[in-house]
Amino acid sequence: MKLVIVESPTKAKTIQKYLGKDFRVLASSGHVRDLPEKNLGIDIEDNFKPTYVMVKDKTDIIKKLRAAVKESDDIYLATDPDREGEAISWHLMTVLELGEDAQRIEFNEISSRAVNAAIQSPRTINMNLVNAQQARRVLDRLVGYKISPILNQKIKTGLSGGRVQSAALKMVVDREREILAFVPEEYWHIYAFLLKDGSTAATKATLTDWNGKKITVKNGEEAANIAEKLQRAAYSVDSVKRGVSKSHPYAPFTTSTLQQDGSARLMISAPEVMKLAQQLYEGVEIEGEGLTALVTYIRTDSVRVSEDAQKDAAAYIRDTYGDEYVPSKFNVYTAKGSNVQDAHEAIRPISVSRTPESIKNKVSKNQYRLYKLIYERFLASQMTEAVYNTLTVHITGAVDEDNYGFKLTGKTVKFKGYTAVYESLKDEEEEDGRLPDFNENEKLSLKEIR
Repeated sequence: MKLVIVESPTKAKTIQKYLGKDFRVLASSGHVRDLPEKNLGIDIEDNFKPTYVMVKDKTDIIKKLRAAVKESDDIYLATDPDREGEAISWHLMTVLELGEDAQRIEFNEISSRAVNAAIQSPRTINMNLVNAQQARRVLDRLVGYKISPILNQKIKTGLSGGRVQSAALKMVVDREREILAFVPEEYWHIYAFLLKDGSTAATKATLTDWNGKKITVKNGEEAANIAEKLQRAAYSVDSVKRGVSKSHPYAPFTTSTLQQDGSARLMISAPEVMKLAQQLYEGVEIEGEGLTALVTYIRTDSVRVSEDAQKDAAAYIRDTYGDEYVPSKFNVYTAKGSNVQDAHEAIRPISVSRTPESIKNKVSKNQYRLYKLIYERFLASQMTEAVYNTLTVHITGAVDEDNYGFKLTGKTVKFKGYTAVYESLKDEEEEDGRLPDFNENEKLSLKEIR
């Protein structure tokens, strides 16, 4: 019998399905050791050496794991593929007395292919990752033990401070002070709704300049005076510029962009987004299949995608949308910032052939909505650019000795590209398609000023 130890019971059930009867998959349910609750647990005089104790309520789990270890020929530590997961494996190795040669495996997605490939390529514990987690945990404890008592004394009982939230609070306070110090300046926008000969649909143009210079309308009285003059103006087209623009797809999701987009589009909190994402990663119950993982590891700051995933996406896009929607070479994205670890892929569906519609009635509503968000973002990221015909028109309203300049811009879809993935494209095309064509020196009539 071979033993695989993971963190989550749900994950254990999903992996058990892929490995079969020769394997036993058990879960540690997170950390089994941590710093003590009632004292610092750090020897500041001895290079900040931590002292670990068993986590409460883990006694039965450890007994079960120790018994399983004795009955197993091979033991694989398969906790999450990050610093925290590496530290949990190290603690398990110590508690279960597996020795420094304990077999550590990791995979970015919970699929039969990925799990079995990991079993074939075990490694030893990466102490650099373990020490990175220990350093973070020690900092949490040092900052928390120093700041929390002050917060309890000075502000409110029950408050706590930490390595991240204390610094974040400072940033929020600084930003709030900037907002309070801001002195607002009044300004007004003026729009002309203009008609071409024979047209009944007015086109909205924005006042941008006066006698060739940029104009800023600073109060209501000035705006009213200009509006009165513009009622008497003669309008004509000065210039028409036609062009082509391209729109490149966004990179696939990282943890932070998934939280931002999930909250904004699905109208749920960031913690709820991560809870749902964790379910999609570990496995959801699908009728006829049992627990099935749908997306890759969800804690990542990388926008990198594996070549196998890119090839699968290209084949699917070609079959579904056509050759012209597949880039001549794979789209490559670069994560912003200098501290990106790039240890894992971006968040993506495990299989592009498992479309959102195929699981819509088999998972919860929010699981479906989040999976759809992840799926479409990834698929679009592997497609060609969208191409638009653009139009920029400058119009002069001449009155008395003044020339008031107006600008209008518009675009129509020339080639859908990656936007073909999204259902809202039809509305965008219809709205852009209402923009009439213009020619230089063409006379326009005024419908109204706002």
